Amino acid sequence: MTQISIVIPLYNEEESLPELAAWIERVMREHKFTYEVWMIDDGSSDKSWEIIRALAAQNECIHGVRFRRNYGKSAALQVGFQHATGEVVITMDADLQDSPDEIPALYHMITREGYDLVSGWKQKRYDPITKTIPTKIYNGTTRLLTGIPLHDMNCGLKAYRNEVVKSIEVYGEMHRYIPILARKAGFRNIGEKVVQHQARKYGSTKFGMERFLYGFLDLLSVSFMTRFANRPMHIFGGLGVLSFLVGFLITLYLVIGKIFFAQYRMTERPLFYFGLVTLIVGVQLFVAGFLGELITRTAADRNKYLIREII
Repeated sequence: MTQISIVIPLYNEEESLPELAAWIERVMREHKFTYEVWMIDDGSSDKSWEIIRALAAQNECIHGVRFRRNYGKSAALQVGFQHATGEVVITMDADLQDSPDEIPALYHMITREGYDLVSGWKQKRYDPITKTIPTKIYNGTTRLLTGIPLHDMNCGLKAYRNEVVKSIEVYGEMHRYIPILARKAGFRNIGEKVVQHQARKYGSTKFGMERFLYGFLDLLSVSFMTRFANRPMHIFGGLGVLSFLVGFLITLYLVIGKIFFAQYRMTERPLFYFGLVTLIVGVQLFVAGFLGELITRTAADRNKYLIREII
């Protein structure tokens, strides 16, 4: 079995690919690893694919997949995971900001120390302050909401046991939250390693400031999916019952006041409309939870369980 599979999603990185391939080859030869490299071209408009073709012709360990259009990093990683055959799967960015020299240590943390997943931590970053401060806030929020104590959840340099990448599905923009997806699949031995961060040598970043907004929305989405995807009634039904109870108590209060005091019309009080809205919202939430339960019960993968071992 191949020891290491390296998955590299890329988009318009023609300048860095030859240097990255040579760097990886040097590290692999020095440590005598058997390896494969999967370069996933996410619809590049430059000469990235031509360079991948040339690199593959020179080195039989290099392989490429080319998308017809730009689908995003998550799609590239998912396809790379599907093709990876190595005992340990390493992901890294193609812009030379991730150092291949970190690969041997990451490999040994998986194979010798028993980690399922090891995430890189760029403790010292060579990014502008407009990127580093929002990144710290984002990582702090993620740690708080998920309970996974990683300092750099979105670091592209990660190592996985092969079983991990075959057990998860990365879609949308969920590449930021692969550790959360892995934990949901039952892989709880998640570690972290301080890694070297390189200053960008060629081109410019492909991500703008909107990634922080999208990242927060994706965080809420993945938090919901990992906790309530298979039991939507627990969240919608619970909120629905709570809302209905509040509306019922408000209505009961107003009815008692009308019967015993009769000093006002119920419809003249703003509280009446608030109670009515909470009653209606409560019923709607409960129905949403019930419909969600029906959908999950009829889903094709409702009984899909990951089996670790059979004796």
